[in-house]
Amino acid sequence: MPDNRGRSKNRFDGFRHITTYSAARRSETLIQHDLHGLVAHLLATAILWGDYAPDSILPREAELMETFGVSRTVLREALRTLTSKGLIESRPRVGTRVRPKHVWNLLDVDVLDRYSRVAEPMAFALKLQEMREMIEPYATGLVAASHNGETFPAHAAMVAARNVDEWVRADLQFHLSVLIACSNELLIPLGTLIERTLEAQLRLNARRADVFNASLAEHTAVFNAITIRDAAGARAAMASLLGVTRGRIEG
Repeated sequence: MPDNRGRSKNRFDGFRHITTYSAARRSETLIQHDLHGLVAHLLATAILWGDYAPDSILPREAELMETFGVSRTVLREALRTLTSKGLIESRPRVGTRVRPKHVWNLLDVDVLDRYSRVAEPMAFALKLQEMREMIEPYATGLVAASHNGETFPAHAAMVAARNVDEWVRADLQFHLSVLIACSNELLIPLGTLIERTLEAQLRLNARRADVFNASLAEHTAVFNAITIRDAAGARAAMASLLGVTRGRIEG
């Protein structure tokens, strides 16, 4: 009979690892309204960490129930949640398998948020930046082309910001407002999707700059191009702003 003691210990260590990870962020990630949500959170993060690799089989239900101290009903509800997010699948006579990484639903707010916390920071920041560079300049051009004289309060809030927290809140709202105002309803959910990860990136960039509002001039150039309905200028200004952002990430 094969000796599974080492494998079981590794599984336990994996959960201990993820529990330590979660405890370090207790105020952000362990505010749960139900027990199955907590179990789903811990299992998902363990998968994203790599404690359970793609194509590996999760422990049997009895073992997971003992690990988490929950009932079969709670565990199965947690597993259903992870199935809906594309992380796992169940097969008769095989068990519950972690799905290949390329089919994970990273376009899910919770999955993306967890993934951003376990991915290599620089690699994730650059992937988020690539997404922004693909979308935001074009969206800004759409905003400028359809601008009807409405105010853009996020820019005023950036001008008035007196500290990093005020600046980051206004900066985040500035970029979300572009997606909301671009007249393409398919892009609006993108703002909701990246809001948490984008806020973290904006805060890091503000702290890396010489002064927290170092990119005010670039944001103002975007704002001015929008207000005069210069679509090409708005696209170029946003591309320039994102180029400054990329420089801070890479620097």
